[in-house]
This record gives sequence, C-alpha cells and structure tokens, in this order.
Amino acid sequence: MNTTIAWITARGLFGRRRFLLLLPLPLILVGMAWLGSSIGHADDFAGPVLVGIGVAVVLPLIALIVGTGVLGSEIDDGTIVHILTKPVPRWKIVLSKLVVAFGVSAVVVAAAMFAAGAITDGVRFGLAFAAAAAVGALAYSALFLALSLLTRRPVLLGLLYVTIWEGLLGNFVSGTKVLSVQQYVVSLADRLAASDLVTGSVSVPVAAIMSTVFTVVGTWFAINRLRLFSVAGETS
Repeated sequence: MNTTIAWITARGLFGRRRFLLLLPLPLILVGMAWLGSSIGHADDFAGPVLVGIGVAVVLPLIALIVGTGVLGSEIDDGTIVHILTKPVPRWKIVLSKLVVAFGVSAVVVAAAMFAAGAITDGVRFGLAFAAAAAVGALAYSALFLALSLLTRRPVLLGLLYVTIWEGLLGNFVSGTKVLSVQQYVVSLADRLAASDLVTGSVSVPVAAIMSTVFTVVGTWFAINRLRLFSVAGETS
C-alpha cells in the first residue's frame, strides 16, 4: 500500500459532498433500534432493523458510495492521470484505494451495527453484527471499486446488483444466495451472535469462502483494468 495515495484519497473523500450522504443512514439504523427497544419490542425489531435496514440497505449503500468514489471520481474528472504518471505500480494504487474504501465503510457501518445490535440484544449481538458487517464491507468495497473501473455508471450498476440480485432474487431464488454478500453477512452474524433473532441462509464456510472470493476477484479485476490506463513511462 502507498500511504501517500491513501492519504490523498481519504482527504479527497472527506472533502466531497457525497460523504455527507454517509451520515443519515447509520443514524436511522440506530434510531430504529432504539425505537424498538423503547417500546418494548426489541426482539420484533431485530430482523427488520439489523437485517432489513442495516445489512440490506445501510451496508451496501455506504460501501457503494465510498467504493465507487475513491477511484471513480478521479477517473471522471481526469485527475487519475496525475497518479498514473507517478512511478507507483498499479497494484499499489488499487490496494491503497481499497484500504481507504474498506476502512471508511467498515468503521461507519460497524459502529452503527454495534450500537443497533447492542440496543436490540446486548453487546455480543452488537459485536457479531459489527464483525460480520466489516467482512461485508471488504467484499463490497472490492466489488464496487472494480465496477468503477468497468463502467462510467458504477453507482447505477451497483444499485442494480444490490436491489435486483440481492434484494429481489436473493430473497426469493435460493440459488442466487450463494452470490449475495448480504447473505454472507447475515450467516456470519448468525454464527457469531448465537441468537435465535437472526437466521442465515447459507452455511458459514460458504459465507467465508465466497466473501474471500469477492474480495480477491474484485481486487484482481481492478488491478488489471487499471493497467489498461496506460501512461508513457509509468511502471505497472
């Protein structure tokens, strides 16, 4: 990883207006968990809030905003050329961007998931969802970073994956669950929490292996796509 690129990426990310979109979603998640607890129906709110809002909405949307922003915005405005002219290997550029995307997404989402989970069913429940969300943030970040190099509309393509593949097909067609990051997160949280309030649809080994596959394949694809952005004299 190149620390200079990572620092520039983080500074640029926090300076963009799209970063403000990260703030309301976690607050809504925690607020809904608090509401369920305050009216004495925390158990009834566990699935709809932690899974229906946290895993299905907050996690992928934040990862999408951050993951497509760390590199996609530089491609759109042309500033990527300044990075590519530096004697930095492509893989270091991608890994630096991925570390920032994962770090920001994981911190924001894991903190919100922990708070909502702890309010719902105690500290262990919160830690389970925070850890599972961090795994999901890494897989999503690699996927959305790769999409930002594949198309000029990575947000749209990412939304289609989240809403249609994971939201519709993933919940009704059993075979598609194997390729759903959302299902991996739920299964991992289920195992870590050891609670009846949430139930995973895929096995834990499948969730762990496929999360790794998403991360590795997405990162590999992003590196190879970035190598197509050739600049004379640059080291790839």
